[in-house]
Amino acid sequence: MPATVLTARALLLDMDGTLVNSDAVVERCWRRWALRHGLDPEDALKVVHGRQGYATMAVLLPNRPVEQNYADNRVMLAEETADTDGVVPVGGADVFMDAIAALPHALVTSADQALAQARMTAAGLRMPELKVTAESVGASKPDPEGFLKGAAGLGFEPADCIVFEDSEAGIAAGRAAGMRVVGVGPRAAALSPDAHVEDLTQIRVEAAADGSVLLHISGAR
Repeated sequence: MPATVLTARALLLDMDGTLVNSDAVVERCWRRWALRHGLDPEDALKVVHGRQGYATMAVLLPNRPVEQNYADNRVMLAEETADTDGVVPVGGADVFMDAIAALPHALVTSADQALAQARMTAAGLRMPELKVTAESVGASKPDPEGFLKGAAGLGFEPADCIVFEDSEAGIAAGRAAGMRVVGVGPRAAALSPDAHVEDLTQIRVEAAADGSVLLHISGAR
């Protein structure tokens, strides 16, 4: 299959499932939480990816006071930050991050700053200079606020940005921001992103003479 080529001015990168495979930690922590609250862990794991923890809790326990979700989320973040066992880079993430080092890009993650730093460090990946973390926004994905802040921070219009995402909530947020989306990994495959890759080894980055970013995507769907 010939390569698909997408052109952008800036790239906005989710972290978990996109740059970093943290599924082992996420599943350990959320299984414990679900069991403590009398929920089926398998049902809980269907909605945890991509959202901030308090937003996931609101979906799973819709009648619970929001203050309790925020309190539980603080505990969850501390547990996840302390647990980096099994955190590894997504295939090709190291080469990809090196390739975009001099190009406009930002991390847009539902993790807070401490968790983002812990996971990027555990995966051996460079942290982007511009980071939009949980502290930076008032609404969790699928709200587009994080991606819109990332674009504004880099000085580009939403239509000039490409989002890299793995989750339903994240892809919905990218679309709501008016951006094109490259879906990464198995969760993204059925969500009809503009292009889909199994991992980042399928992407070759080229800087164009006019300053734009060319993404050569092999085997894209």
